[in-house]
Amino acid sequence: MSDTTTYTPPKVWKWERPSGGDFASINRPVSGATHEKELPVGKHPLQLYSQGTPNGVKVTVMLEELLALGHTGAEYDAWLIRISDGDQFSSGFVGINPNSKIPALVDHSTDTPTRVFESGSILLYLAEKFGAFLPKDHAGRTETLNWLFWQMGSAPYVGGGFGHFYAYAPEKYQYPIDRFAMETKRQLDVLDKLLAGRPYIAGNDYTIADIAIFPWYGGMVLGRAYNAAEFLSVRDYKHVLAWAEKIDSRPAVVRGRMVNRTSGDESEQLLERHDASDLDAKVAARNAAE
Repeated sequence: MSDTTTYTPPKVWKWERPSGGDFASINRPVSGATHEKELPVGKHPLQLYSQGTPNGVKVTVMLEELLALGHTGAEYDAWLIRISDGDQFSSGFVGINPNSKIPALVDHSTDTPTRVFESGSILLYLAEKFGAFLPKDHAGRTETLNWLFWQMGSAPYVGGGFGHFYAYAPEKYQYPIDRFAMETKRQLDVLDKLLAGRPYIAGNDYTIADIAIFPWYGGMVLGRAYNAAEFLSVRDYKHVLAWAEKIDSRPAVVRGRMVNRTSGDESEQLLERHDASDLDAKVAARNAAE
């Protein structure tokens, strides 16, 4: 798996060909819309445009958790943005998120519709809007935000780094796989040591820090990421695993993981969500099958 050639970068990089791999058709070095298309708008105040990737799951779990607490204002429509098809480059989506990344949210309950992009920003926006999953005391709030922003800064090493070179790159090279596997395991070790002394990421309470970190690192130790569980020896991180299993069993997490999901078992996929009853039927069928 060692590199067989040495690449010498030119003085000025130019985009001359697609980079290859599973996402070659949508990778490009410029921003902006590639086609005109308005986004649909449903009946609820909150309109989510997303796909069931780890970043997308953060938001659907948050919304389902808010609804489980009785916050009826958190009812939402979830529209599927197929990133492999380039839906995120439509003029409508770019108008919400100029960076063309899912998820993106529009809140129509405000005087002027409020756009919110970046998954961490969406979690913080919803936590503040509904007064939930974010401690009100200064110390607790700060610790929660410490870990929320840790996830936002760290996960690109797991997804864009390890995931890309281990699972998606058209050719396997030892150096980048070793580099990002090392960093991924270091991050899992950070969490394992943290969770050895507390039940949840930020302390004694379940917060947006848990909601942000679970789809990435919880999914990793539960064997859902890149078919890399054995490669990364994820079961060594017993405290992360126990935490992940606890989060995974929450009813709102079960529901949130189904929304905008396009991979895995079709029985656990709800491509679009426009009413709570959409998920009720899916969850009932899932429970009956177990």
